[in-house]
Amino acid sequence: MAFRLNAFKVGRQVVKSICFGERIPHRCLSSTVPRHHNHGQPSFGLLFDIDGVLVRGKTPIPAAKQCFQNLVDRNGKYRVPVVFVTNAGNCVRQTKAEQLSDLLEVEVSPDQVMLSHSPLRVFSQFHNMCVLVSGQGPVLEVAQNLGFQNVVTIDMLREAYPLLDVVDHHRRPKDMVTQTEALPPIEAVVLVGEPVRWETNLQLIVDVLLTNGKPGEAVTSLNYPHIPVLACNMDLMWMAEAKNPRFGHGMFLVCLENIYKKITGCELKYEALIGKPSVVTYNYAELLVQQQAESLGWTEPVERLYAIGDNPMADIYGANLYNRYLASQQTQRQAQMKGGLGQAGALPKQEAVEEEVGVSKDVGGRVLCGEGCPPKACHSILVCTGVYNHDQRDLPPDPLQTVTERIFHGHRDFRFDPSLIQPSFVVHDVREAVELVFQQEGRPLE
Repeated sequence: MAFRLNAFKVGRQVVKSICFGERIPHRCLSSTVPRHHNHGQPSFGLLFDIDGVLVRGKTPIPAAKQCFQNLVDRNGKYRVPVVFVTNAGNCVRQTKAEQLSDLLEVEVSPDQVMLSHSPLRVFSQFHNMCVLVSGQGPVLEVAQNLGFQNVVTIDMLREAYPLLDVVDHHRRPKDMVTQTEALPPIEAVVLVGEPVRWETNLQLIVDVLLTNGKPGEAVTSLNYPHIPVLACNMDLMWMAEAKNPRFGHGMFLVCLENIYKKITGCELKYEALIGKPSVVTYNYAELLVQQQAESLGWTEPVERLYAIGDNPMADIYGANLYNRYLASQQTQRQAQMKGGLGQAGALPKQEAVEEEVGVSKDVGGRVLCGEGCPPKACHSILVCTGVYNHDQRDLPPDPLQTVTERIFHGHRDFRFDPSLIQPSFVVHDVREAVELVFQQEGRPLE
């Protein structure tokens, strides 16, 4: 099932707070987040974005190191389940875990790291297909670690068909090209992240789509619907060391979608869109949190998640979307307990919610997370150290509203609901975010 959500006109209700000063008070923007006072086993977990929350490029944000020193005990054991949920995807989990361990000076396990492409592990129906993988870094290793058995990279495609990549005159073949052994037909395209040479990847991916997976052949008719496309990371922009956000994989997808439509007159369709803000991504993160809780010796399931991020259209939108999904799950379970499934309209309503939030019928919902009890809520916390920051003093009083009313930075296939970018809390940085969570839970941090 494609994760397509219809676009609609942007409304006027948006976040009404923005961070101006060097330090702001913890600010609750939702009346639906109660305080908890449980002095027994904790019942919550933390989801951390990385870029703009913990680091800017390769530079750690000062508050992050202190924050994580407080999150572990004297033996380096985490006080609560912690999972790092990033839309980055140019490495394997082991590499990212090692980077985080060095930056934060605490041990981070690969089992605590979730990259944008991590949920592809459960897309087993594609694992035996011949797939073209686009991105940068060790894309072959990434794809194989995810379970794909028959992988073709963009570089492999260029070598097999050297006449296809001719935008850069210096890379054009200088001599007569001899016919090489053709690659097997490509059955699906997997986009794990932004590439280095956009023009090369855009050209070759479109070639594959237009030729039904046989880019060495001429296009004689439009093959539509095209072969499946799975895309990870929809971030239009992300925050590195530069003062302004940089283009992300979402920008590459915008280019690909518009090129394909310009050539064919048809919309590029996705078999799956994963990475924040998709529900499947948070569903998979929930699984990792529950596993972390078990490793800590917890005997009760995690009841609440707190997602900390800097990007309203990815981190906040995604956490709120997942919170909505969890609420719909609770409603359905209550209806089942009361015999509600026999009532007209009960089940169709749940299906409508799942379609709205983009949950695949094949891999969505509880399929990802086993039969355990899901959390009751996922609360969003917006920090001001990344894409959304407090250094906007010269902008209008409500710049976020002004921008989002004119421009929607989310992906084309996700409907923009203004309430979904309204965080439960706005704080200055990640340290304040964690302090706030422990206050909400009525537990000492140190």
